[in-house]
This record gives sequence, structure tokens and C-alpha cells, in this order.
Amino acid sequence: MDGKPKGITKGNGKKIVVGMSGGVDSSIALILLKKNGWNPIGVSLKYCVWQDKSNKQKENICCSTESILTAKKICKKYGCKHVTLDISKQFQDTVISYFIDTLRRSQTPNPCMICNKETKFKELINYANSQGIKYVATGHYAKTVFSKKYKSYFISLPKDKKKDQTYYLSLLPQEYLERIMFPLEDFTKEEVYRIAEEENLDFYLKLAQSQDFCFVSEDSMSNFLEKEVGGKKGNIIDTKGKILGAHIGLQHYTIGQRKGIGLSGGPYFVAFKDIKRNVLVVSKNLSDLQTKKVELINVCLSNNKLYKKKLDVNVKIRYQAKASKATLIYKKDGSYNLLFKSLQTSVTPGQFAVFYLGDLCIGSGVIK
Repeated sequence: MDGKPKGITKGNGKKIVVGMSGGVDSSIALILLKKNGWNPIGVSLKYCVWQDKSNKQKENICCSTESILTAKKICKKYGCKHVTLDISKQFQDTVISYFIDTLRRSQTPNPCMICNKETKFKELINYANSQGIKYVATGHYAKTVFSKKYKSYFISLPKDKKKDQTYYLSLLPQEYLERIMFPLEDFTKEEVYRIAEEENLDFYLKLAQSQDFCFVSEDSMSNFLEKEVGGKKGNIIDTKGKILGAHIGLQHYTIGQRKGIGLSGGPYFVAFKDIKRNVLVVSKNLSDLQTKKVELINVCLSNNKLYKKKLDVNVKIRYQAKASKATLIYKKDGSYNLLFKSLQTSVTPGQFAVFYLGDLCIGSGVIK
């Protein structure tokens, strides 16, 4: 890392827009900025949910009525203005539409990636622009650094590697990065909770974090897929072509999936989805799910100097995966190949491969 972290500089009364979910991270981010002389404006974004009576999730879990009320109370306690922006239409048109379109191609979507770029940060910056405010902050665990070598900003790894969220921020464009601050970049989650206790906000310690998709409950997902995505039944075969059973639609499965396939005599893993033949290929052998070569489309890099080059990078093929060494190779048709040094398991079309040079997150691409 040849750049200098922006950190929490002294605000000297300057206004800054802070994305407020009502959770502990965004609340502590606002408090840290306030204590460092900034004049934060808390902004909560109101997203929609899947509008269907079968959806048990009546509010988006990222912005429930209760969480927005909490954000308002935090802002009031610290003498900060709070604003709620209803961006339900934008969320529907970008995130949910992307989610449905990706599933219709029988690929596995990553809605949080799209939300951060096309909805969350976009709308926070739009609001900042409308108020004549330069900077925007959130409670993400990440850093922004300026690289003297590339003369541009990059997302970079935070102090708390366990909570690192750079994967989900890898699509953010340069014009966003130069305006974003991450007040928690040099704090661990434990330290954030400690600050919450010191500020008499220890109720946060008792809150559980949901793992559902924010706009549809896990119990309603099968109904969502059936009504919004469609698809048709087909054969499940092994790698030798033997028919083992029937699938209920390719969109219901993801590469590497073991549970919910509906076959006896396993365990079986989803190895491949043959879209042309509408066939689900499964295997008992994990080696059938391994590869060293991955094709990428829609590659987005944080600096123009990095395009069309052969780069030795570290790559994460999913959020929870460990970074693996690979070479990123540009192809004449505009796509890229990733050649890994070691075998990768369950490489999933539709998911994002995120690239790192040291601590710098330099971009990402969609797995083909």
C-alpha cells in the first residue's frame, strides 16, 4: 500500500452525510465523526420488499421502521439532523430486477454488490450533492487510500480482517471513492461494541443480525422463485450421464450446493447447470467441482492503468473465501481469464471475483 489512509480527519464543523441503518456500526461511525468536529447528517434509506402476500418479510430488514427510529434517536441524542429517503423504486428497478434477471439466466446473484454501487452509495452521494456537501461516510469495515503510484483512490483492507467488507465495495467507481470516508477503518468490531457501551448504547450488544435476503424471507424464497423467475423441470444426471432424478428448475440450485437436491444415496453436490439442455449435473466427487481457470465478464477496475494488463493478484471468489493467488489475463474480446495457482472449488457463475494487490482492492469481475 503506497497510499495514505484518509482516516477520521478533523471536521472543523464541516457537514458530512452519514448512511444510517440504525445498527451499531453506522451509529458509532456518526458518533466518531461528531467527536472529531464534523457536523454529521444521518441519512436512512428506505428500501422496498418483494410485494407479494406470501412474503413473510413485511419490511426490508436493512431499514425496518424500528431501525430507522433508532437512527433518529441516535441523531437526536448527538444533536445531528436526520433524514429518511424513500428509494423503494430505485431499489426495485436496480437490485430486485438484477436479482430476478440473474436467476432467470440460472446464475447465482449477489445483490449486495449491486446495491452498494447502484443504490446505497449512489443515493447518499446524490443527497450530498443536493445539499452542497462533499463527503459521505458509512459504517463499513474498509479503508479508502490514495495511491501515489496510480494517482487515484482505492478501497483497502481495514484493521478488522474478520469483518472486512471490501469484497462488497469493489464496484464503487473512482468518483465515489474520492468522497467516501469509513470511520471504522481502524477499529475492530469489539472496539466498536466497547464504544457503544461507553456511550450507553449497550442495547446493541443484544441485537441479532439477520442472514436473510433483505427483501424476501428465506421461508418465502421458493414462492419468489416460482412467481418471479419461473423455469421448468428437468433431469438430474451424474457426470457420466445417468439420470438420477428430476429438478424443479435450475434457478433453485447453485454450484456446490449439497442440501435440498432431493436425491437419495448421496451426498451429491451440484457440479454444473447445463442451461441449453435444462439439465442439472451432480457428483459425489468434489474434484468435479474444482478448476484452476475461470472466465470473467464485466470486469471493473479502480484505475484505467490496470486495464488490458497481465496482473498477478490475490482473488476472492466469494465473500467468505480466503484470497488465492491468480493471474488476471486480458482477452481481445474484452473479457478476462483468471488462472489460479491452486484448485478452486465451487466456482459459481454470476458471483463476483474480487481482485487485490496487497491490501488494495483493485476491482472485480463477474464469473461467467
